Amino acid sequence: MEIFYQTHAYLVEHTNAAVRRNLMNEINWNDRLIGIKGTRGVGKTTFLLQYAKEKFGTDRSCLYVNMNNFYFQSHSIADFAEEFYKRGGKVLLIDQVFKHPNWSKELRICYDLYPNLKIVFTGSSVMSLKEENPELNGIVHSYNLRGFSFREFLNLQTGNNFPFYTLNEILENHEQIVKTILPKVRPLSYFQDYLHHGFYPFFLEKRNFSENLLKTMNMMIEVDILLIKQIELKYLSKIKKLLYLLAVDRPAAPNVSQLATDIQTSRATVMNYIKYLADSRLINMVYPKGESFPKKPSKIMMHNTNLIYSIYPVKVEEQDVLETFFLNTMYKDHKLYKGDKGTSFLVDGQMHFRICGEGCKLKNNPNTYYAMHKIEIGHHNQIPLWLFGFLY
Repeated sequence: MEIFYQTHAYLVEHTNAAVRRNLMNEINWNDRLIGIKGTRGVGKTTFLLQYAKEKFGTDRSCLYVNMNNFYFQSHSIADFAEEFYKRGGKVLLIDQVFKHPNWSKELRICYDLYPNLKIVFTGSSVMSLKEENPELNGIVHSYNLRGFSFREFLNLQTGNNFPFYTLNEILENHEQIVKTILPKVRPLSYFQDYLHHGFYPFFLEKRNFSENLLKTMNMMIEVDILLIKQIELKYLSKIKKLLYLLAVDRPAAPNVSQLATDIQTSRATVMNYIKYLADSRLINMVYPKGESFPKKPSKIMMHNTNLIYSIYPVKVEEQDVLETFFLNTMYKDHKLYKGDKGTSFLVDGQMHFRICGEGCKLKNNPNTYYAMHKIEIGHHNQIPLWLFGFLY
């Protein structure tokens, strides 16, 4: 146990989060069992350690452990929690909980036996905390940690502390909001950098970003999807090939029959693989209003713009990038559907949006919002696209 305390103290001491994530304020830290999901690479480990540093410092009542530690190959989470609890432990932070067999049952035991112990754990976005783990129903409170928003990226790069805004605030007051931002920074000077490499916090590391992202994408499939969904290793190449085919095909309705032929599997399996890729936050499925999986989506898009540049940089289309940015930034709190003719998306089942690239010709429809690229300030229903990056 002493080794775990020492490791915790070292990690906390050397943690210096570049940006304080808004999720830190959204979580009810009084809950006894808190799950933080998120795709690989968005900073879940740093988030846990930052929480420990802010609230506890090196106080031994809080302890961070990672299920990658081989100690847990022969020790249960419940036994470890009991030992920690006996030593005065109050908050146990468990990273990558899904790597421990029977993790959900172990957490249930801890919850029942140690009412004064709080457990915060991280897991993959592929995990379904409640549907696949009924023992956690009613006791776990789940949150999602996302990659950097454009606002967070801009704050990091410029030293500002711009707040986030709700969608309604942006739609109704975008001109006034922009006038508080432009005197301090020119957002368009940073926007392309964000589209290329700003979503994943590891762009701050002194390594090649695209190579690092490709490695992360492979880990999402090899570990998160195969391990959590218990898929045999021999099918790995099929899932990777499917992702590549979807990425290079531009956003469109998938030809499931052709994809099944290309990766030599059934149509049903193709649709299951597509769902797994969406759960792992590698792609997004866009449906007409009223439809959902297992129906075929009307469009498949990459989950965020950084993925577009990494997986097939020679075929990057600006309109695809802009629409992907809009979908991704809306993804946290809003539901997007296929847009009607002349629009890109239907948001929350009622608001029509068209994403307009440079030189876009439009007939201004008062019932449509236009997200305009490469403009600093908008007017009425024409809103700068970059400003939607301030939604979180």
